[in-house]
Amino acid sequence: MAASVGNKEDGAPMAEINVTPLVDVMLVLLIIFMITTPLMNHKVKVQLPQAVVQKKEEKKQQIPPVTITVTEAGELFLNDEPATRQAIESRLSVEAQKTPQPPVQIRGDKTTPYRLINEVVKIAQAQGMAKVGFVTTPPKKG
Repeated sequence: MAASVGNKEDGAPMAEINVTPLVDVMLVLLIIFMITTPLMNHKVKVQLPQAVVQKKEEKKQQIPPVTITVTEAGELFLNDEPATRQAIESRLSVEAQKTPQPPVQIRGDKTTPYRLINEVVKIAQAQGMAKVGFVTTPPKKG
């Protein structure tokens, strides 16, 4: 028990914190954790299945993408050759039947209205193309 020492005659309690019991409790907890941690190993032995890693052959045989370019004036190009809307529809319907399907890459000029690009996307989706993406210029480093 803490006793008051000094000139205080009023019998007020001590204002200092006694840290000795706190240190004792912390040391006991540390010892308990040191003893119980090694006991927390898994006691039930099981043989886990082995993972089978297969190399993807698709990456070796990449299918060339179908590239559709849309200019600001609305001109369409299929694999860098001028094409009409009907020619693109027929080509995409043929490509949609292939297994695996080639991806469709849409290239649009920076100033091309999005409605023109959206029409090409709708054509590709209507023909059953699953992978439709946009080609952009990568940002400059630095």
